Amino acid sequence: MAMRDLTAAAVKRLKIPLAVRWMTVGALLVAVASAAVNVQAQGMGGMAHHGGGMGGPMMFGGSPERLGRGIDHMLDGLGATDAQRSQIKQIAMAAAADLKAQHEAGVSLRDKGMQLFAAPTVDAAAAESLRQQMLAQHDQASKRMLQAMLDISKVLTPEQRAKFGERMKQRHAAMQERMQREHRERAPK
Repeated sequence: MAMRDLTAAAVKRLKIPLAVRWMTVGALLVAVASAAVNVQAQGMGGMAHHGGGMGGPMMFGGSPERLGRGIDHMLDGLGATDAQRSQIKQIAMAAAADLKAQHEAGVSLRDKGMQLFAAPTVDAAAAESLRQQMLAQHDQASKRMLQAMLDISKVLTPEQRAKFGERMKQRHAAMQERMQREHRERAPK
């Protein structure tokens, strides 16, 4: 929830039109939520517990083949040309490489955190410093994902972005409905 709020606020500060903001925030939310599943399935360890942000969204993660299939799936039904698909794949591949490097750097920060909290005496100043480093790294990843989404938005037409935004809105509504149903089913009676 906090990442969604931060992302929405960051996008709003950029003075991007409302429709593009909703599309970007929706896409990022769906992507970040699905990243937890993607990262956990790939055995990258721990990212599902950190909001999935450092592993990059599913669209920017995985093998080049998986990335290409994910982009093709995202563009299905939008009437994207081969040139648009190619440009978007290049943007996503560059973002994926950057996010992978950021993820690998984040592993050492998580290891430092475990060492800090496993010590006989926890150094509060060192823990705060580490928290600040982790925040900076999450911010860097968020900026990189946003830049990739903005670059992709330049490749798509306004109509394609509107279709994509509507698809994300529908997926979000379906996900919310499923989560509420599962919550009701698990609730004690």
